[in-house]
Amino acid sequence: MESRKAVKCVVWDLDHTLWDEVLLESADVRPLPGIREIIAELDRRGILHSIASKNDHDAAWAKLEELGLAEYFIYPEIHWNAKSGSILNIQRELNIGMDSILFVDDQAFELEEVRSAHPDVQCMNAALYEKLTEDPRLMPRFVTADSARRRSMYQADYIRKREERAYEGPSERFLADLGMKFTIAEAEEEDLQRAEELTIRTNQLNATGRTYDYEELRRFMESDEYLLLVCELEDRYGSYGKIGLALVRRLDTHWRLNMLLMSCRVMSRGAGSVLLTYIMQEAKRDASYLLADFRDTGRNRMMNISFRFSGFREVESDGDSYVFRHDLERLPQFPDYIDVRTAEKMEQ
Repeated sequence: MESRKAVKCVVWDLDHTLWDEVLLESADVRPLPGIREIIAELDRRGILHSIASKNDHDAAWAKLEELGLAEYFIYPEIHWNAKSGSILNIQRELNIGMDSILFVDDQAFELEEVRSAHPDVQCMNAALYEKLTEDPRLMPRFVTADSARRRSMYQADYIRKREERAYEGPSERFLADLGMKFTIAEAEEEDLQRAEELTIRTNQLNATGRTYDYEELRRFMESDEYLLLVCELEDRYGSYGKIGLALVRRLDTHWRLNMLLMSCRVMSRGAGSVLLTYIMQEAKRDASYLLADFRDTGRNRMMNISFRFSGFREVESDGDSYVFRHDLERLPQFPDYIDVRTAEKMEQ
């Protein structure tokens, strides 16, 4: 298999892919050899699993439960519609790039139908399933605490979304009822693996699109000139995990925000502006103004909007890369529905 972008979610067909027969033609379907172990291992690494299968939903889900596999699959699409539509629904629910999805099916027609509709989706014939655990696209450099619990965090988010859709009051009231707690702290040694993972996995809410490895992040963490900040969000459903990262350079006259990113999973929670607001508030105590770097990656337009909405103005641009400036006179406030906490006060 060719090496391409890292895979965040494997989407499985069922008949002759996950199990050995056609479910509606045989009452005795069995998982293919080793499939259970492969799914469990990828899940341990933080790779999500979903389903795109043309099948009877109730019968297929009952069989998955009987086989002890149902718990691994989020946002399953089991019906008789086109699989390209199923892939689109899964991608929207997970809010990840099409190019981070790997679709596994035994039928060349189905693979081609998905490729035709979604050229960025990575496709694989089910005959090669035993190679999945050795595929470099499915081998993250680190398996962090957040990686190991990624499925449970998405499952909790499914419940959030379901209750939000059923909620009849204003959206602000629903957000207030979540009891969100947003913690900001200087990164420590145990945060660095997850910090590297965030720079690699975060695309839509990444101000520069740049990635940093463990060693680079450690040097920044140990430097008196830089602040490396990490943040975590939790609510009454549980923790979202470590979902935000910022790198700030503290100069004599001003601060410069070299990196700002936030997981797309919290985009609708209004949490994206909290870390930026916090940095602005802290910068005001120590600097005359704050600069922020932005590079247009084609996928991070929301970060450009966030800077401008927060009062930054553009002072440099070469067409793709920008420098924004904020004079720190009038600062935004934190949303009323989020309890912002700092684990350690930054040194001035």
